[in-house]
Amino acid sequence: MRHLRVNPATIALTVLASALLGVVAGFVWAALAPATRYVLVDGGPQPADPETQTLIAADGWFAVVTGAAGLLCAAVAYLLARRRPVEALTGLTAGGLLAAYVALLVGGTVKGVVRASAPGGLTTTTSLGVTAHGVLLAWPLLATALFWLIEFLVTYQRRADPAA
Repeated sequence: MRHLRVNPATIALTVLASALLGVVAGFVWAALAPATRYVLVDGGPQPADPETQTLIAADGWFAVVTGAAGLLCAAVAYLLARRRPVEALTGLTAGGLLAAYVALLVGGTVKGVVRASAPGGLTTTTSLGVTAHGVLLAWPLLATALFWLIEFLVTYQRRADPAA
């Protein structure tokens, strides 16, 4: 039963650190992702270019930025909490989900100003968002995958070399 005891402080610290990194990731995403230009008409905002790829690019940049942050979190968590893998993985999963949501909120509020007015309506740049909601899982999935990969490689090395 000793191995089933968990340390909630490790989980909470991992979640908190991930959430704080989510703020940074949101600003980075907003800086890298292209903004979509919209025209405000009576029916609501419509893309200025119906064939724009900026919505897809914003999703891709979100996945890249949050995935990289997840990999960073996993490496740090392994270095600091490798003796408590259950707590570290729980914190990485919950923290990754929270941090991705925080990054979405922060990045979504950074952009969004009216650029110019035109006869067909106001041309505006909207706040960022994701259209493929699966990209919100990039952070926790990559974080837990890297943590387990490092754990496997270290454990495998110890078993292959019993003298170490």
